This record gives sequence, C-alpha cells and structure tokens, in this order.
Amino acid sequence: MFYFLRRQPVVLKYTAEQIETITAHAQQTYPEECCGLLLGQVNRCQQPQVRCLVKVWQTQNAWNLEAAAAMAELTETNQDKMTKIRRYWIDPGEIFQAQRQAREQNLEIIGVYHSHPDQAAVPSESDRAVAWSSYSYIIVSVVQGKAQETRCWCLNEQNQFEAEEMLSLTAQS
Repeated sequence: MFYFLRRQPVVLKYTAEQIETITAHAQQTYPEECCGLLLGQVNRCQQPQVRCLVKVWQTQNAWNLEAAAAMAELTETNQDKMTKIRRYWIDPGEIFQAQRQAREQNLEIIGVYHSHPDQAAVPSESDRAVAWSSYSYIIVSVVQGKAQETRCWCLNEQNQFEAEEMLSLTAQS
C-alpha cells in the first residue's frame, strides 16, 4: 500500500531589505537573468510550514554551453532561447560554498531566486525541470531594466509550480 503525504502550505518570511537586495541584483544584471540562493531556517512543525529568509547569497549567472547541453537533455527547449537572457545556472561550487557557510551559521539553503528579463514573474518549463520540491523560488520580473513584480513559487505534489505566500517582516517582528 502506498501513502502520499499532502504537501503542507508554505510561507516565506522575508524583510524589505532582502527583497531590495534581490531586485537590485536583477536590475543590475538586466538584460541577462540574475540568480542567487536563499539561506535561512525552516520550521517544518508549524502549519503552514514557515521558511524564514536570513541571508541572500548573490551568485554569478554561470550559464554556458555545458549548462545548455544539460538543460537540452531535460527539456525540449528552443536552442535560440538558451542564453543568459533567458536562462540561469548556478555554479555547483558556489552552491557548495553557500551550503558550507549556511551550516556554520545553523542555516540551510531554502531556495533560489532569479529574474525574468522582459517576462512575467512566472516559472518557465525550464525552471520547473530543474526545481527541487523542498525549495522556494523567488522570481523577479524586470521590464526595461526596472523590477516590476516579485513572486514566490514552490512545487506541489504533481511537480507543478504553485504560488507561495510571501510575508514581509517588519523591524518589530
């Protein structure tokens, strides 16, 4: 007999300063996609599950021919769209470095952020193909160099993205 655990709702808590850091990074790298990691803590016992963002870890967009080849194996993507303008890749060495520092501070990687230049803040099929179910995914829509919208997503039980609630913390929280 198989039992499937229903994924509990998730809330991402963040500060205005953290979102400003992410949107500034997105605007600085325009027209290319920016990317980075979200370091924080997860309260898995709470309903809904709460992910508290503690640190934004900016990375370089390491998209290259090797990343394009790996992505081509995962999705049927038009090769013309496989540039830093439409794709991002975080170097595994940077992920390892972030993970090591996070553990030293009793944190973990809780998600990934990236931008969508001149596109909506909605995950693409390529985003879904490489997404991990335990992560939050912040996407910033940047239109003509200005951040327009920031949304958060997570994978559901059917491996499809659904909107994740974002809760801004004030200085008193």
